[in-house]
Amino acid sequence: MPQTIKKNAEERMDKAIAALRRDLATLRAGRATPAMLDRILVDYYGAPTPVNQLATINTPDARTLVIQPWDKSVLGEIEKAIMKSELGLTPANDGSIIRLSVPPLTEERRTDLVKQTKKFGEEAKVAIRNVRRDANDDIKKLEKGELSEDESRRHQEDIQKLTDRFIAEVDRIIAAKEKEIMEV
Repeated sequence: MPQTIKKNAEERMDKAIAALRRDLATLRAGRATPAMLDRILVDYYGAPTPVNQLATINTPDARTLVIQPWDKSVLGEIEKAIMKSELGLTPANDGSIIRLSVPPLTEERRTDLVKQTKKFGEEAKVAIRNVRRDANDDIKKLEKGELSEDESRRHQEDIQKLTDRFIAEVDRIIAAKEKEIMEV
């Protein structure tokens, strides 16, 4: 039973790391990527819908995104959603596609992105610590019947080692993203 708890905890911590990577992909680091638009929701006939479910998104070069909606009537809504977003990009609508030019980052924008990166990192660490707390609570419940106190302590130490490994992974991912953002 404790092995199942530890395996479950590891899977949940893996999911926290995956969520962190997804969040960091939405931050622009000077290069245009379709992932930048993942968080943008468009009001599509009253339902908030992600842009990538309404259009094809291409990157013809490192500084340009091209959004080609499948339904031309949603072009204006996509444009509005991009304007409202925190991307800081101005869409160019030519009637059938939207072009987004990604300008080079300013120093001020880079520091803002680093702050946002650290925020995402802290959220991931909190999620990992919550998983640790849940796993330790489950181990303590087993202590009342199936496990001895020593076994319980040993399993809690294993969970702590697992937590430390994932926290170090978060730190490594954040440091790499900060380095990428600060590159000129």
